[in-house]
Amino acid sequence: MFTSLSESIIGRATERGVIGLKFHQLRDFAEDKHKTVDDTPYGGGPGMVLKVDVVDRALTHIKEGIKERSGTMPKVILLTPQGQPFSQRKAEQLSGHEDIVLICGHYEGYDERIREYLVDEEISLGDYVLSGGEIAAMAVIDATARLVPGVLGKEESSSEESFSLQDDHGHQLLEYPVYTRPENYKGWTVPEILKSGHHEEIKKWRYRQAVERTKEKRPDLLVSNKK
Repeated sequence: MFTSLSESIIGRATERGVIGLKFHQLRDFAEDKHKTVDDTPYGGGPGMVLKVDVVDRALTHIKEGIKERSGTMPKVILLTPQGQPFSQRKAEQLSGHEDIVLICGHYEGYDERIREYLVDEEISLGDYVLSGGEIAAMAVIDATARLVPGVLGKEESSSEESFSLQDDHGHQLLEYPVYTRPENYKGWTVPEILKSGHHEEIKKWRYRQAVERTKEKRPDLLVSNKK
């Protein structure tokens, strides 16, 4: 599933050595002949539960490798619907960490001792359930990696995107409207201000548009997401 990360921006960044991605198969850390990584829940119930001993051995191996390489310990994140909602600000925070470990569950969930004793933080992609944490992990990797200096071609490419823009009160804003050629298509025209060459006025127009768009589409951002 993670092969898509070898493409486009993230793929080029890994090829240049700006970021590094490494994937670990949990079955490699199972000790029985069937390479079992999950089991039925105590007390009964549907589904299978990811085993704490397997995850612990995997994390111990990963942490030892990171400590040997960099002398530091990674931030360990559990991807789960019970975690804090992932956001642009969280991606910005994570982009400052040298090493991050993402744990992907599957089906029913995790042995509770994994979240109690083995992880630093829990993150959710949203208020819905996926059959595995791989898609969530790819979203976190993509959103975070593109904020690492050198990943994007120009640093301003991320600074003026939705949720990176802010108003005068520190609220996150959606991105302003953008246009490109043709100038007139089916009578649908580009705003005159963008063709004026007055960069300061264009900047003011874009800010106003970002505020108005946020009020219309995501008014919650102007209320709840303060600094």
